[in-house]
This record gives sequence, C-alpha cells and structure tokens, in this order.
Amino acid sequence: MARTNPAQFIQQTRAEIGKIVWPTRREVLLTTLMVVLLAGFAAAFFSIVDILIRLGLTGILSYFGG
Repeated sequence: MARTNPAQFIQQTRAEIGKIVWPTRREVLLTTLMVVLLAGFAAAFFSIVDILIRLGLTGILSYFGG
C-alpha cells in the first residue's frame, strides 16, 4: 500500500467530505418520527406478547399446581 504525505491526505479527505450529501431538515424530522413511532409500536407489541405469555404460563401452572 502506497504511503501518502500529510498534504495529499488532507486534500483527499477534503475531496471525500465534499461528496457527502447531508439530509434536509424535513428528511431528518420524518425519519426521526418514523423511528419514534416504530419504537412505540414495538414496545406495545412486545408488552402485549409478554402479558399473553404470562397469563398463559400462570394459567398452566395454576392448573397443574393444584
């Protein structure tokens, strides 16, 4: 691998930084909203599944436990 001097490294780094396409404010807000909504949906889903499993296990254990 060829070594580059610091000046070339800085020049290449600036060239790569210039290629970055930053998201717009609207894109950031929409993706943030989607993440929050999906996290809430996942939390509600797993809470319901947890409750159902707990109720099922409690029912089974109380039936066989006497």
